[in-house]
Amino acid sequence: MIARFALGLTLVACAVIPALAQETEKKPLMALPYTPGLDVSAMDKSADPCVDFYQYTCGGWMTKNPIPADQASWSVYGKLTDENQQFLWGLLQVAGDASAPNRNAATQKIGDYFYACMDEPAIEKRAASPLKADLDAIAALKTRDKLATLLGQLHLSSGGSSMLFGFGSNQDLKDSTRVIAYAAAGGLGLPDRDYYTKEDAKSKDTRARYLKHIQKMLELIGEKPAVAATHAKTIMRIETTLAKASLTRVEKRDPYKLDHKMTTADFQATTPTFHWVDYFTTIGVPDTKELNVTEPAFYKALETTIKTEPIANLQTYLRWHLVSARASVLSSKFVEADFDFYRRYLRGVKEMTPRWKRCVRLVDRDLGEALGQVFVEKTFGPDVKMRTDKMVTLIDKAMESRIKELPWMSDATKTQALEKLHGMRNKIGYPSHWRDYSSLTISRDDFAGDVSRAVTFENKRDLAKIGKPVDRDEWGMTPPTVNAYYDPQMNDINFPAGVLQPPLFDPKMDDAPNYGNTGGTIGHELTHGFDDEGRQFDAKGNLRDWWTETDGKEFEHRASCVSDQYAKYTIVDDIKINSKLTLGEDVADLGGLIIAYVAWKEATSGIPLQPRDGLTAEQRFFVGYAQWACENERPENLRVSALTNPHSPGKYRVNGVMVNIPEFAKAFNCKAGQPMVTENVCRIW
Repeated sequence: MIARFALGLTLVACAVIPALAQETEKKPLMALPYTPGLDVSAMDKSADPCVDFYQYTCGGWMTKNPIPADQASWSVYGKLTDENQQFLWGLLQVAGDASAPNRNAATQKIGDYFYACMDEPAIEKRAASPLKADLDAIAALKTRDKLATLLGQLHLSSGGSSMLFGFGSNQDLKDSTRVIAYAAAGGLGLPDRDYYTKEDAKSKDTRARYLKHIQKMLELIGEKPAVAATHAKTIMRIETTLAKASLTRVEKRDPYKLDHKMTTADFQATTPTFHWVDYFTTIGVPDTKELNVTEPAFYKALETTIKTEPIANLQTYLRWHLVSARASVLSSKFVEADFDFYRRYLRGVKEMTPRWKRCVRLVDRDLGEALGQVFVEKTFGPDVKMRTDKMVTLIDKAMESRIKELPWMSDATKTQALEKLHGMRNKIGYPSHWRDYSSLTISRDDFAGDVSRAVTFENKRDLAKIGKPVDRDEWGMTPPTVNAYYDPQMNDINFPAGVLQPPLFDPKMDDAPNYGNTGGTIGHELTHGFDDEGRQFDAKGNLRDWWTETDGKEFEHRASCVSDQYAKYTIVDDIKINSKLTLGEDVADLGGLIIAYVAWKEATSGIPLQPRDGLTAEQRFFVGYAQWACENERPENLRVSALTNPHSPGKYRVNGVMVNIPEFAKAFNCKAGQPMVTENVCRIW
């Protein structure tokens, strides 16, 4: 995939969009529902908070919120995402009514895209025909020297696919003012390279199921069963070669392992069989003179594959990745087959996600800032932004105090750390300027074409940044997203409007749970600038070692305390947390809660704090923090997460942090020897 690599309301009645009447379980929301920021009914007060704080805070929620049939997991974040999507569904129904008054350019595009996506009869009628032009182009490949041009065409228009490799733009790791080209590893159909290399029974079964899935998808585009079965083995062999040459997820957490700038000439010498000039010309960046090749060893394996595999095998591989990438825009047979493997088998999901929800997600993916304008207008008032800005300011101040008071860090490193903190930008709610989609054509009767044009539009927009100044106002998430992130190369934290809704941020609630929940999340993202990976970037976002040698070693020693702690936790069956993969998130959870607590104390200084709902203010702070993490998760999904998710399960994101917070033990009168109290407290920030 060509992409940037990174590291109420009342609606008027509208016309019914095709196939909408089939959705009976849920209806579009006319306003976002309200869930309090601290929900006493979500607690299990029969549990002892000093034995299992997660059960105490989330036990009621877990009982009342079983996993919906179309979900692999269910959480407070997932539930709010679902509610946001229902609300967006209502907005898109209105926007999709061509006769509705006052449709502007943004609502026209998102409405027509949604309308086309919901038109199932038209999609069924087209079946696999949207693939025909690209399948014909693959079939016409006769010589290796034409592969680069073909792959450029497929990369531009195939959303979700990194056929053979990934290519896009990003900031230079050593000079964050420059946007340069990036060539990354890719080409796999399973979620992670370890699926191809592990020899346990489950991994072998997954590979066998994957072969069957490939075969079925190839049969759907017309191959005979025996031929498709043979082709599936060819595809598996090619992907296994690429997987074995790829870095692990843990290895990719070291940015120095991903920094290998080359001239185009040197890169061409590494992969002489692939004509990079033709590829660059096809994707619209013919003047590329240098690039960062994140995994040189991968490209050596790629060269061998391209050079030695028969053309017919390369065509087979490309056909599979084409149909897999575009399954969502094809008829129900393709959608169901894709669901059966990737969702039902791999993640244990019982039922397919309703079409309305899939269409909302696609609009958010492909026209996210146009959809975001409508969402923000209806949901994100200036009062919420003002309160959030104040919270961020106090959390920044708390982090400054923590850095200054650190007993283990030298003054030289503290000076650099404070410079980085003061240089960090806080982006709240939505971008300062909206993306211009005027050149993107959206048709009400061409769903597959809309998706292809939208993907091409975004890929070209990304590629056009190569060689241009960095736009530090750009966002990597859309405004309705229920999430947040820190970007080490931008040195900024980003909080979309979608994550600043109840129960995660509740304007009706007192400061204690809000600082525990949203404050803890703000602190979490800020701490990412100083976790095991983020700390390697300076105030300007450049990969540079600004630590003294002694301080660097002390950080690693303190981080190992966290890693050793989480390595003991079991995810599912006998699978433990890969704490080297989750270290950054675990460190950020711990540091985030500490600085949120300090900021809350500053915000409420001199204000009498009264008990509420049978909880002291201190207890409400910690319960408020924990309740964002309430979740239920299918065992199958936990197994996938163990290999791919850099976050620990919710239970350990709560209990694993609290054992390191003496203020928590004091708030709940926990005693030495109880499970939520430890003698070996891990503390970094």
